[in-house]
This record gives sequence, structure tokens and C-alpha cells, in this order.
Amino acid sequence: MDFFQALDHFLHYLQMAKGVSQHTLRAYRLDLTAFGSFSLRECALEPPNQILFFSHISKRIIRRYLACLYEKQAKTGTVLRHISALRSFYRYALREKWTQDNPMDEIDSPKKEKKLPVSLDYAQVQNLFAQPDISTYLGFRDRAIMELFYSSGLRLSELAGLNRRDFDARHRILYIFGKGKKQRQTPITQTAATWLTDYLQHPERHREADGHKPEVDRQAIFLNKWGKRLTPRSIDRNFSLYLKASGLSERITPHTIRHTIATHWLENGMDLKTIQLLLGHTSLATTTIYTHVSPKLKRAVYDKTHPRA
Repeated sequence: MDFFQALDHFLHYLQMAKGVSQHTLRAYRLDLTAFGSFSLRECALEPPNQILFFSHISKRIIRRYLACLYEKQAKTGTVLRHISALRSFYRYALREKWTQDNPMDEIDSPKKEKKLPVSLDYAQVQNLFAQPDISTYLGFRDRAIMELFYSSGLRLSELAGLNRRDFDARHRILYIFGKGKKQRQTPITQTAATWLTDYLQHPERHREADGHKPEVDRQAIFLNKWGKRLTPRSIDRNFSLYLKASGLSERITPHTIRHTIATHWLENGMDLKTIQLLLGHTSLATTTIYTHVSPKLKRAVYDKTHPRA
């Protein structure tokens, strides 16, 4: 089968059978299409014979492709993502009997340098949260977003995807559909619940600005100024503006708030298993990294265990 036809089948399989997110699906499509286009050039295939079969692709082509990624200054994480996509694709191709060989078996993965997540202290959190102008509708919305981030530890995509039915105001519970469409329940603070409730009742949220404005999205919680669901990219862009105004490091992202609340939970005595469940981590090992982040926790462990502390 033609490589690009096989790719379409593979992406359909990932979406329908595996339930991968649109973000992951887009990454697979971009990475594997880039590899296919590179292979066409390497094989010197031109119209009308521009059909790329698996038999055309050798280990040399794959290694050359990865080398080109490095030549373009791609980060190790990016290279690993491309390798992972190719491995998954070839496993599927073997299962479908589109190829009898898997050149990825002889491709080694580079070791990724593990970077500890960045987190904020409480004073920095307060500084960041003070930036939105809550006298305006959009500023009020953005403050509600920040409060919800810090209260729940949601991923950016999870927060953007929230619908009104996912919020149980009475019990202060969010029903989250996370990675792999796994559902979990996340409690939130009274403060966050109040901000969210007040935002949902804000008169500007339901007002159509003019006759050209489409009908307001009745399902989504967080809306843009046109009444449509706020996208992860828009949330990230707004966050960057508040970040700049606060004077905090440019390394801070919405995901930093997730790292921050996980670190604060740990510092205040919450056990790792509970944090794992709240964050929606599949593996406890992922959650354990926060034990290496907190200076406060390191000092407490040191003082407790060192014989002369």
C-alpha cells in the first residue's frame, strides 16, 4: 500500500479505536507526513511515479531523516516524538501486513534530558492572579480561569474543553475527560467555585455584542468575546500577556500552574497517590517528580532524617 494511504488508515484507527486527542492526532499527521515527503525526495520519486511504498523506505532513509532533524536544531524531545510516531506507524503497518520489515527495530532513541518542572511560590501566584482587570468581563473571565487552574491542576486542553454540565456547583466537583478520554472527578476550592459561578452568571457572558455576532455557545464554560468556546491557544496567549505584566519568568506557562498546585499539595501533606488521581496521571512515577521540585519538602526531609540536623 502507498505510504500516504496507509497513513490515512492509521490516523483513522488512532481516532476511532484508540480515542487519541485531536492534538496528538495532529502531531502524528504532521510528523509522519513530513517523513513521507522527505522519503519521496530521498528516493527521487517524481510524477507520474510519485508513489511511496514501504519497500522504498530503508534504515538509511530513516537515519538520514533523523539526522536532518538534528541539523535543523530540533530538540531531543522533538526527535523522540518523531521516532515514537514512526514506531507506532510501523507496528500498525506490520499488523495490517502492508510491510514485512520494520526498520524501526534497529533505530535507537536518544536519551532525553530530564528537566524538573518549574513551580511558583504562593506570593508569585498572588502576583499573577492580580493582573487581570476584573472590572471588565474578559478580565473577570481570565481571573476565573486562573483560580480554576490553581484549584484543580487541570491541563490546558482539559480546562478549555470544559462544558457547563461538567461543573457540579453544589458539590464543587468538576467532571474531567482527560488523556485517552479517561474520566475523573476533581474537587475545587470554594474560592474557585465562587469565581466560576459568578463568571457563568456574568451578564456580559450572555449578551450578543451586535447583529453580526453568532449565537453564544450554550455548552462551553469559557467563551471568547464572540461567544464561542475559548481555545487553548487563546488561553495561552492571554496568559502570556498577564505573565509579562507580572514580571515573572518567560518560562512560566499555563502548565506551570498545574506543576505549582501539585507542589503545594505535596508541601501541605497530600499523599502522592491522591495527587496522581487528581492530576490524572497514569503512572505514579510521573507524580513522584514533584518530590524533587519542592525546596520546602527537601528541607523538611533533610531536617527529619539527618542525624545532626
